[in-house]
Amino acid sequence: MDAPVSAPTLTTTELPFETEQLRVELAKFLGQPYPIPGKPKMRLGAVKWGVYAFFDYDDEPIYVGQTKEMLGTRIRRHLTNQRTDAVAMNVLDPFEVHTIAVWPLPDFQGTVAKNSAAIAHLNALEHAVFKRLLAQSEFNAVLNEKDPPSPTVKIEIPEEVRGRIVSDDVSKLRDHPDLRIARRAATLAKLAQVISERKVQKGLRRTLLAQATRLQSLASKRYEHAADTAEDDE
Repeated sequence: MDAPVSAPTLTTTELPFETEQLRVELAKFLGQPYPIPGKPKMRLGAVKWGVYAFFDYDDEPIYVGQTKEMLGTRIRRHLTNQRTDAVAMNVLDPFEVHTIAVWPLPDFQGTVAKNSAAIAHLNALEHAVFKRLLAQSEFNAVLNEKDPPSPTVKIEIPEEVRGRIVSDDVSKLRDHPDLRIARRAATLAKLAQVISERKVQKGLRRTLLAQATRLQSLASKRYEHAADTAEDDE
């Protein structure tokens, strides 16, 4: 008689597979060396000032943000700690983030967070990146609740650093369009629930519309490519 198979221990300290994979890939992206003028290279995630953007599985921009506390800290708050307003309000679903792009500002590495010149440059960069990604978007939309501040200085957008944070194994679990439709619909419903229970600004309703448009587009594309078979009817 075969010995009974023991159930997984409830005391395991291992993270779920997808969670662990995300942390591994994110660490690779944020841990890559980045040049600082006049100084040795440092980790990309340790760059203090910069702008970042998240892209979904269709390479569609879905969120743009800025930081003056370190790129790694801010991005991890969104994707691993999930302690940002965007995630809490169901504006951003970390499940949908496939690729990250960052535009670091290494010239301000030693600058304090309240420096007005650095803040003006950061705001102008976020605005420029935001407008560029809107132009690249199929829907001319991202999921940000608010537009970035209007620029007060002229800047040039630095070269971006882009990287995929979804491993091949995790992609097999997530990238099927039916799964993405179900997940996106659930996020949309949660956001609608938030709006129904609070007095919200118009920007959050714009986010709801953008998410609904993205859901409709994905569902329409899936419908166009779906094959109708006898088994489906059964």
